[in-house]
Amino acid sequence: QVQLVESGGGLVQAGASLRLSCTASGHTCSQYGMGWFSQAPGKEREFVEAVRLSGGTQYDTDAVKGRFTISRDNAKNTVYLQMNSLNAEDTAVYYCAAGRPILSTLRREIGYTYWGQGTQVTVSS
Repeated sequence: QVQLVESGGGLVQAGASLRLSCTASGHTCSQYGMGWFSQAPGKEREFVEAVRLSGGTQYDTDAVKGRFTISRDNAKNTVYLQMNSLNAEDTAVYYCAAGRPILSTLRREIGYTYWGQGTQVTVSS
């Protein structure tokens, strides 16, 4: 079992930055691919970014390219999501996930086994 706890969310103004953290316990996150998903009000949860077990990174949607960056610190058992130039459309609950996704499931919830409880990010315009 892996327990994931997210932190770092909050209320910020448009243009600000936030860094979300996801700390794993139970097993080291270095054994897993790690991902971030977001769920905006009234919408389905969607993929944001992931770092594969091999260390490679991938991201999806034009909305976050160049603004969001995922990184991992295996010594601290923590994965981060650095979010810059936030805008109102980024408002969502952000979830951390761990698993062993293959390339075809990297951007899908089915690729992940363990989930955190989520942290709210609210961006005021």
